[in-house]
Amino acid sequence: MDIVIIGGGIGGLCAAITLQKQGFSVNVYETSPTFQPVGAGIGIGSNAMQALMNIGVGEKVFANGNVLHTQIFLNAKGRTLNSIDFSVLKERFGQENITIHRADLHQTFLEALKPTTVHYNKKCVNVEQNGDKVTAYFEDETEVTADLLIAADGIHSPIRKKLVPNSAPRYSGYTCWRGITENKGKVDEFTSTEIWSSTGRFGMAPMRNGQIYWFACINAREKDPFYQHLERKEIANLYKHFPDIVPATIRDTPTEFILHHDIMDIKPLHNFTFGRIVLLGDAAHATTPNMGQGAGQAIEDAIVLGNAFQQFDEVEKVLTYYEEKRIARTTKVINLSRQIGAAAQLCSRSLASARDFLFPLIPSKLLLWRLKFLFDVKQK
Repeated sequence: MDIVIIGGGIGGLCAAITLQKQGFSVNVYETSPTFQPVGAGIGIGSNAMQALMNIGVGEKVFANGNVLHTQIFLNAKGRTLNSIDFSVLKERFGQENITIHRADLHQTFLEALKPTTVHYNKKCVNVEQNGDKVTAYFEDETEVTADLLIAADGIHSPIRKKLVPNSAPRYSGYTCWRGITENKGKVDEFTSTEIWSSTGRFGMAPMRNGQIYWFACINAREKDPFYQHLERKEIANLYKHFPDIVPATIRDTPTEFILHHDIMDIKPLHNFTFGRIVLLGDAAHATTPNMGQGAGQAIEDAIVLGNAFQQFDEVEKVLTYYEEKRIARTTKVINLSRQIGAAAQLCSRSLASARDFLFPLIPSKLLLWRLKFLFDVKQK
């Protein structure tokens, strides 16, 4: 089979690795003119680490990452509300949660592919199906025909919009800055932290080589012009009522390492496959980042789809299996992540106070149990 992948992000590259290892002819078409080592830190859960080990890149990803043993939740005064012990995951499932720079993960995937796999500066503008073939048309007036097309072109996927016209991204109600800076002893090497307040939310996690990754979310109108071009000192000022480490971390971050986006997801879809076109990653199930599962679910997609080809000879059975394994699971992630975000972003002082009173009453083991479905997963 000839397989075309539209989108050279985490999901698209991981799918390419999986399918190439099985002997398929795979070509990836990416809009960007070159590989650009940009982005911030991301979390890779033990579920995704299990999948990466299965395709032979897990060890290198792990070597470039930083292990997280604990996550703690604080209120705006720095009082601990609750915690999750991630070390249990290693004991139970054999892998750990890690943080890693997105560019390092991306580079690891690129190095695992054949040198001519990825084609840059190729913006897909249309796709058409004709029987068992799919043709992708590009902005440079070239085209390519394959037996299967994997649309891994992100939350704003033009291919998904063509197949499911009402699947536009939906705004979460909050906007977010993300950054990377030097740790300087601010954060414990193995602990991620979230601080919740009625005026916003801040999170930080250690990374490899003495860096930390942080995010700062605040409720706002979609595309609110006030927040679009704030300088770091202005961002820090939004969090002046938080523990001192928060505004200090923001101010210490070089401007070029700060990114800003409104937080979006898509309403869960009922189908991921349409003839010989398959949606994968954010194109299929973009989620808010509250569970740290955006990359993880894209990686799972890639491994499940690739492994399905080992189990079934007919493409139709492969695609049916892929949908059966992925739709319900990713729907649960989208919905739960949105619920977590709504609770963490409460702006009513009375509701936030009630949350902060009740949250410490929930046993830490129960919090981890609530996430058990994420980690107790088989890719076949």
